Amino acid sequence: MQLSEFNALSADRAAELVGVWANVPGWVTAIVEGRPYPDLDALAVAARQAAAGWQADELDAALADHPRIGQRVETSGAQAEASRREQASMATADDAVSTAMAAGNAAYEQRFGRVFLIRAAGRGPQEMLDELHRRLGNDAEAETAEAVGQLTEIALLRLRTAITDDRAQIG
Repeated sequence: MQLSEFNALSADRAAELVGVWANVPGWVTAIVEGRPYPDLDALAVAARQAAAGWQADELDAALADHPRIGQRVETSGAQAEASRREQASMATADDAVSTAMAAGNAAYEQRFGRVFLIRAAGRGPQEMLDELHRRLGNDAEAETAEAVGQLTEIALLRLRTAITDDRAQIG
């Protein structure tokens, strides 16, 4: 979608789209109410600034329907499709990595009370597993901060995947 189209969407439709990037209600509202954006960079800066205050509550809201890394995404919709696309590399994971990821996910949820979140796009299965094992050593505060950082990365990646700058089409 072109940025000009995003700027022209109804507030409800824009909120639906932004909610796919990160389902954090206050953040969604801030992004939608900040329109119109002059260019894609301005939208990304606004999104990053609005995410700067995210804490555990926002993280938990965004993770309410988030699939586990390595788990088959069974639901439909734009958010499920984004997760499926981002986690595609897990389909190539060997059985040992898949088994270790499932066990790591369970240990993570037991320790932190939420689904393990990592920007999966651009990462291989072993790298994600290594990060999961490393992050199991975090204390709760450090892990919340890391997970919020990952959520921000995911949101910005999804934003830049969903929206193209009209100016890029000129010339």
